[in-house]
Amino acid sequence: MHREIIAILRGVKPNEVESIGEVLIDCGISTIEVPLNSPDPFESISKLARRFGTVAQIGAGTVLDQLDVRRVADVGGQIIVSPDTSPNVIKATKDANLASYPGVMTPTDCSTAIRNGADGLKFFPSSVLGINGFKAMSAVLPANVRTYAVGGAGPENFRDWFSAGITGFGIGSALYRAGFSPSDVASRANDIVASYDLAVSQ
Repeated sequence: MHREIIAILRGVKPNEVESIGEVLIDCGISTIEVPLNSPDPFESISKLARRFGTVAQIGAGTVLDQLDVRRVADVGGQIIVSPDTSPNVIKATKDANLASYPGVMTPTDCSTAIRNGADGLKFFPSSVLGINGFKAMSAVLPANVRTYAVGGAGPENFRDWFSAGITGFGIGSALYRAGFSPSDVASRANDIVASYDLAVSQ
């Protein structure tokens, strides 16, 4: 079963990233993002891609320019998550045959991202937009566009977001913070997966 959960490992270090990645995949989360403002992020992405690239989607977050898109592609990354809708970054991502998930907040953002080839939209911070805001905005989105709530979505409201039409979620500090051990992550991942599965089934 593929779950539409993106694990955001902000602050993860290369010497721990494989053990964290293994735990996430074992728990049922198979999309992993290493934000580029983490320590040595390209090394972490490379390690994850080499070890888990055939069973998980590995990529980078907080990607702001075309050069970084190329660096992610060069180390085996598959997805690019951005905080904005830079057409240059989206186009560079698609030119590199990677999946593009730019950050959006307004209908204008959504249109810009879609027109430039984005594969999905990251609504961030979703706590500010809110479920009702997303539901209203989704009325003008193409029916097949993939949408992700990031920053304010979690087990307590998965079901409500699904009811509003969201595709999936990006989970950061509720799942991983710098210094968390693999067992810390496993405990949180198991709870998140169980809540996600329950929300999907309802």
